[in-house]
Amino acid sequence: MNCRFGAPIAVAAASLAILPLSDRARAADLPAIRISATNTVAECATPGRLMAYVTARNPQLDPKYGALATEYMRHGEALELRWDYAFFQMLVETAYLAYTGDVKPEQNNFAGLGATGRGARGESFKDVSTGVRAHLEHVLMYTGTKIEAPVAERTRNVQEWGVLTSWQKTITGPMTFAQLAKQWAPTSRGYPNDIKAVADRFFNGICKEADPRPELVAEARKGTAAEQADTAQVSAPGVAADPAATQSRGAEIARRALEEARADGGAARTGLGAASLSNTAAAATPAKDASDAGPSARPPLTVLNPPPGAAASSSGTRAAIETASVAGAAKSAGKLEKPEKAPNPECRVWTASYGGAKALIVKAVADQTVNYTVLDVNEGSEKREADAFISAYAKGGATVGEFASQVQALDKAFELCPGG
Repeated sequence: MNCRFGAPIAVAAASLAILPLSDRARAADLPAIRISATNTVAECATPGRLMAYVTARNPQLDPKYGALATEYMRHGEALELRWDYAFFQMLVETAYLAYTGDVKPEQNNFAGLGATGRGARGESFKDVSTGVRAHLEHVLMYTGTKIEAPVAERTRNVQEWGVLTSWQKTITGPMTFAQLAKQWAPTSRGYPNDIKAVADRFFNGICKEADPRPELVAEARKGTAAEQADTAQVSAPGVAADPAATQSRGAEIARRALEEARADGGAARTGLGAASLSNTAAAATPAKDASDAGPSARPPLTVLNPPPGAAASSSGTRAAIETASVAGAAKSAGKLEKPEKAPNPECRVWTASYGGAKALIVKAVADQTVNYTVLDVNEGSEKREADAFISAYAKGGATVGEFASQVQALDKAFELCPGG
């Protein structure tokens, strides 16, 4: 933090007034701090890619930072903010974790909290995860959100003293990183653009490449509400859609589902839109190896396109889908064998999750209704988790496709079942 709140607020306001118009325009490209349906973390901003990006800029990176981006994702999703841009801000503050200023690496202070210049080193945090949480809480505080029991003393003091209150009242609309940057470092005209430049280099470079460590996404969500969250109903029942219209539905469903799950505190929910799916999971006999999958062997199940006139239930009852056998699983990721033609064209799209980053499509038939379930699975446990799910929910079903992400699987599921 180039200028901490030691200077009067009036001085900070004056510095904003002289910021060149061109700089203000560029800084305005920075997104809002809080996530929303239209403001989500970039899909390519994964811990694996972000750490590869940092290592490319700082080949001498201390190994202790290997899980840094994973912690930004973990805490960022919990706090519901654009943690990708907070990560980019951290790279500006720490010079790509080279720490060339007053703050030293052993402090785990990734935002210069309390470092006011002239050798003042600022706060220290016990480990990397705690330091990340302190940074993200301080960022979130700028939006006017009250941080209960904040990690950083600086965050607590700013809240108690009401340092930001008057300034926050002048902001209309969602608080953006551009507005935060101007207040965070009011004497630095280039600070907003420094963040934007770091982001642009990432998005125009490694963002377009394959994730070198995709397993870190599941690691970031391990033990969090996001790991257990299933998707919410987002499509109108009985409305047909052509394949072209479904290309972006997977991304929209995934975004809105995550917001719904967080709003519910990550609680397990089910959507039992079809009366024929009223059998409970207690009536199902799990496969012999299903118990090995642990407590999550029966993940929350949600129907995304229930039949007309049927409301999605939130009673918590788990459905066991009694199904007919379907043969033939896809043999390579992203490929789907031609589905068998159902005797009745009625179909449903469901989702369920074991918290992993990969996704399968499980096809099963119940009462002449074809059910396509997009099942999130953990890499290396795909077959075990799929078998456990089929045993509990989709008797006689089979996996018919494997995909790198839930978004891809949802797009394919809605191609197979566009009308609901």
